[in-house]
Formats: sequence, C-alpha cells, structure tokens
Amino acid sequence: MCDYSLHNTASRSAKVGDKLVTTSFAGSVTRGFAAVGEPAVAVCLLPGTEVVFDKEAEFDHAFGGVLPRLRQLGSNVARFRQINLSDAHAHHDALEFPNGRIVLLTQLRPGQQAVVIQLPAAQSATTAEPTDDSVTMRDQVQG
Repeated sequence: MCDYSLHNTASRSAKVGDKLVTTSFAGSVTRGFAAVGEPAVAVCLLPGTEVVFDKEAEFDHAFGGVLPRLRQLGSNVARFRQINLSDAHAHHDALEFPNGRIVLLTQLRPGQQAVVIQLPAAQSATTAEPTDDSVTMRDQVQG
C-alpha cells in the first residue's frame, strides 16, 4: 500500500529483488520508498513484505544530531505493516523491526537503500511465481 498522502504520486507495486531508496516525494511531506533510478515513483508494499537495508536502518530522532545512536533502529531487516488504520488522515505505512520497534516510513532518514527480499504469501502465490533468486536472497539475509 502507499500512504494516503501519496495518492497524487505515481506508484507501482513492489517486486522481489527491487532495489529501493527512502525518499521524500515532490508535492508531499511524506517519505517512502522509491526504486533506485525512479525517484518520482513510489514503490508500494503490502503488509508482510520484508526488506533488508544495506546498513542498520535509521529514522529521524529529535536528538539524533547530538546522539547519532538514538536514530539507529537496531537491525537492517524489517517487515512492512500498517498502523493507525482507524484514522483516515494519519500515516499508516510502517516497518516493524525484529526488536519490536515500529517506525513510520515517513520517519525514515532519506537516502537509505534496501532490497525487497520477500512478498507476503498471498501476493507471491497470486501475482508472482517464487524464484530461486528470492529464496537465495532471503537465505543470505538470515544466514
């Protein structure tokens, strides 16, 4: 899904192996994922999609400039989920990290790179055949 404030932004669905970058989109205060090389196109994730960042993920923290460790999320692997669904005008798109932290996509620091390593089972079965690459990528992250 793509957050409500990105409805006027070009978008496409995520695919296994997509190389993403966290970015701000023109005409919106919302941050999200764009494909590397397609900065104006939001890449929409379905709940359950897993991504791996090339480094430990970071978010904007009020004291992050003084204490950089405060902006670190403790992992480079995360699962996409939606929160605040009862509030139509709140941001919904978030990442959940293995330590239980949940961070809105719009709070992620811009310029971080990630790769989609797994789609939710229902999406994989209906829209894309699993490939050896997707299994290999997931095994590399876990191994």
